[in-house]
Amino acid sequence: MGNASSTLTQYDIEEVQEHCNNLFSQQEIVSLYKRFCQLDRNSKGFISADEFLSVPEFAMNPLSQRLLKMADGLNFKDFVAFLSAFSTKASMPQKVHLIFKVYDSDSNGKVTFNDILEVLRDLTGSFMSDEQREEVLSKVLQEAGYSRDSTLLLDDFMKIFGKFGLKMEVEVPVD
Repeated sequence: MGNASSTLTQYDIEEVQEHCNNLFSQQEIVSLYKRFCQLDRNSKGFISADEFLSVPEFAMNPLSQRLLKMADGLNFKDFVAFLSAFSTKASMPQKVHLIFKVYDSDSNGKVTFNDILEVLRDLTGSFMSDEQREEVLSKVLQEAGYSRDSTLLLDDFMKIFGKFGLKMEVEVPVD
C-alpha cells in the first residue's frame, strides 16, 4: 500500500476504511487510491506539496498554503483520513476540527484574533482593507459572544460553527 504501483488488497481497503472511521465506502477508497497514485508521480508512497498543487481546485484555493502544511507528505492512509472531513458522512465536529487546524497555523491549540485575521486576509486579498477585515471580524466575534482579546479553543469553534453549520463536501467519483 505504501508504494503507488502496488494494488490494494481487501485487507488494505478495510484498514483504510477503519482509519477514516468508515466515512468512505470501499468503492470510494479504491477510487481515492487511483487518484492518489496519479498524484504520486514519483511512486514514493506519499504526496508532496508540489504534487498537491497539481490539482487545479487545490492550487486555486486561497487557503491552499495553509492546507499544504497539513497535507504535505501524507501517505495513502493519512490522505484518506485528511479527506474524510470532506465526506458527506463526516460529522460536524470532524469538519470543525479541520477548520480549526486551518486557523491554528502554529498548532498551539489556540486561535487568536490575529490568526483569524490572517485567514481573512488570505480569503479576501485586496478586496478588503485591513480596517474593514478587523471591523467585520470584531462584529462577528462579538455576535458569537467573544471579544478581540479572546483566545478560541476547539470547543469554542464547535459552539460557533454548531450554530451556523458547515457545507464542506467533496464527492468521490466511483468507477
